[in-house]
Amino acid sequence: MTTPTPGRGPSRGRPPRPLDLCEALQPIAETLKAIAHPLRLRIIEILAGGERCVGEIVEALGAKPAITSQQLGLLRDKRVLRSRREGNRVFYRIEKRDVIGVIDCIRKASEADSGRA
Repeated sequence: MTTPTPGRGPSRGRPPRPLDLCEALQPIAETLKAIAHPLRLRIIEILAGGERCVGEIVEALGAKPAITSQQLGLLRDKRVLRSRREGNRVFYRIEKRDVIGVIDCIRKASEADSGRA
């Protein structure tokens, strides 16, 4: 009888197939694609301080309401943000708080790279 090797795969010590690894990484790739836009990154920075209504987000961004709503909807659909309605106002907050750490990590790496000219 063969015992699975730790970190090698789901059964009998065989390594996972490359396709299985890609499928397992798909949710991560989807989240990264969702945040990989300057306007969406700025929205996340704004919401890192707490929940805001759409009007406040539009004002902080200085972007058109339609463009802001489109970006907010994309982030909500990818479950990076969560929304709630209160009367005629819609509020957004970050659902995946870990994206803030990912953005901070990438920012530090980018700053370190730009320092090496």
